[in-house]
Amino acid sequence: MDDPARLNALAALEVVDSHADADFERLSQTAAFIFKAEIALVTLIDKERQWFRACFGVDNVTEALTETSFCAHAIALPGDEDTLVVLDAKQDDRFKDNPLVTGWPGIRFYAGAAVVVNGQKVGSLCVIDTKPRSTLEPGLVEQLVSLAGLTSTLFSLKDEARVRARTAAALVREEWRHALTLEAGKVGSWVWDVRSGEVACNDMFRRMYELPEGEAVRMEDVLAAIHPSDRLMVEASIEASFREGEDFSAEARIAETGRWMSMRGRVYQRDAEGNPLVMMGVGIDISESKQSAEHTRLLLRELNHRVKNTLAMIQSVARQTIRQNPDPQDFIEAFSGRLRTISDAHVLLADRDWSGVQLYEVIASQFGPGFRTDPDRAEVRGEDVTLPADHALGLGLILHELTTNAHHYGAWSGDEGMVSIDWEVKRRPTRGLSLTWRESGGPEVSRPAEYGMGARLIERSLAKVLDSEVKLSFEPSGVVAHIWMPLPAEQD
Repeated sequence: MDDPARLNALAALEVVDSHADADFERLSQTAAFIFKAEIALVTLIDKERQWFRACFGVDNVTEALTETSFCAHAIALPGDEDTLVVLDAKQDDRFKDNPLVTGWPGIRFYAGAAVVVNGQKVGSLCVIDTKPRSTLEPGLVEQLVSLAGLTSTLFSLKDEARVRARTAAALVREEWRHALTLEAGKVGSWVWDVRSGEVACNDMFRRMYELPEGEAVRMEDVLAAIHPSDRLMVEASIEASFREGEDFSAEARIAETGRWMSMRGRVYQRDAEGNPLVMMGVGIDISESKQSAEHTRLLLRELNHRVKNTLAMIQSVARQTIRQNPDPQDFIEAFSGRLRTISDAHVLLADRDWSGVQLYEVIASQFGPGFRTDPDRAEVRGEDVTLPADHALGLGLILHELTTNAHHYGAWSGDEGMVSIDWEVKRRPTRGLSLTWRESGGPEVSRPAEYGMGARLIERSLAKVLDSEVKLSFEPSGVVAHIWMPLPAEQD
């Protein structure tokens, strides 16, 4: 009863632990009718347990122990023997002390034929009676064997059906997983029957190409959805794939939405002459990556433009600094401060992808980050405004020169002086920033006979680079600077 092959065949059955089956019930009922027996069973047997798949003539019996089973003897017969007949169990030394004989149900007669699945005896179809028999009518055993054969076939068919159902369910789950993966990844899949022109595709592909739902899709519909400027290129790539066997690959815009698609495919089936039959592929929306690449190109062009302007500004600052400070040490000190201001402005601009800097940030680079909450002899009034990159850089240098001058000679050279900055954005005749720097409370100021480096840098060089206007006035109460800078037009 512990043959490994038999036990493996039994374990492979999907129906071992399932409930009684109506088909097996009909077979057992037929066997009972043929034998005119009280009980008929369809059983499966392993080393320890016996399961009842059909129980005609008894109720509420699901399993029993193998050690008391008549059917265990039936399938344990040697060789090709597959039928056990016991005419009177009380007269048979093998069974006379069996509790199924001495107790309920009081078996006296038994006839069982083996159920064979995959070449292994896994159970039996048997008939049982509580009355002994002296003999059997001719042909009864053969009929029992035939019914057992049907039972074996039915077991195999039911098991195969369950396996197929389980496989089909697994395939459905896999298809759903695949579909959800494509949906989550925003991937449109398609299969093109080249001869008929029909395209089987998922919903994502339909949405990408603005194809109507529920209608048949043909390749001409897909090509018609592509922007006319890109259509010839896509068709040429498909033809090259047909002709040369290479993968189809193209990037094209959708005519209706303008979004970019990456199209990839491969011929998976050809006829005997090499003509394409089936092409499969995917479509991926690459609009975001295209926009990102375009943004990077624009940023690099903008950066190149800014670098040229910055180098021109640095060249002008260096030239005038060395004229004013021919001594190398003086030049290094003066030029380093101006260069540091340019560098700080570049850091601010780089952090914002050169899209511009807030005016308050430019002021903070010279006055310190706490100038608004904890001003140190400074008053700043005005609504914050975004400055273009060149203007932020230039204004930073202007404020650096004014701040340096205020510390050395102006309002901040003593203990009482104040600096005030106020501005407004004017919209006529052109939009621009009008900013005023005003010093007070410092030493009395008089107009110098000759402009120093800082004044020339502010009023001439930077104004020229920035296309702005800077006017300095040296009033007795302190230096005043009026700065005008054009600003881009407001966007709606």
